[in-house]
Amino acid sequence: MGLSTLGQFALPVTSADRAEQFYGEALGLPKLFRYGDLVFFDCGGVRLMLEGGKDKIDAGTGVCHYFKVAQIEAVAAELQAKGVAFEREPHLIAKMPDHELWMGFFRDPDGHLLALMEEKR
Repeated sequence: MGLSTLGQFALPVTSADRAEQFYGEALGLPKLFRYGDLVFFDCGGVRLMLEGGKDKIDAGTGVCHYFKVAQIEAVAAELQAKGVAFEREPHLIAKMPDHELWMGFFRDPDGHLLALMEEKR
């Protein structure tokens, strides 16, 4: 038996309603369903579970969720128009032999670090 594909990842959030708005409306992730304080979104075939109702969130240090995108600058501008504040605008991270790696970083309402990433050819 070997592990290969991530099926779901979970994030604790203080407010399921606020997280549902941010991930669904601001980020535009397709919502799968909601059950009480659990909200599920599709991230390109991997399920994101937001577990609401937590009194306090200690956003993990060294933990970041990276969303692959095409045209990172345009996606960042669209998110900024929806009120998403970037800590670091999209910028070149590294020049690889066959592409450039670009990233831009922002946080959700509970302080979880998120990023956009594009492998520019």
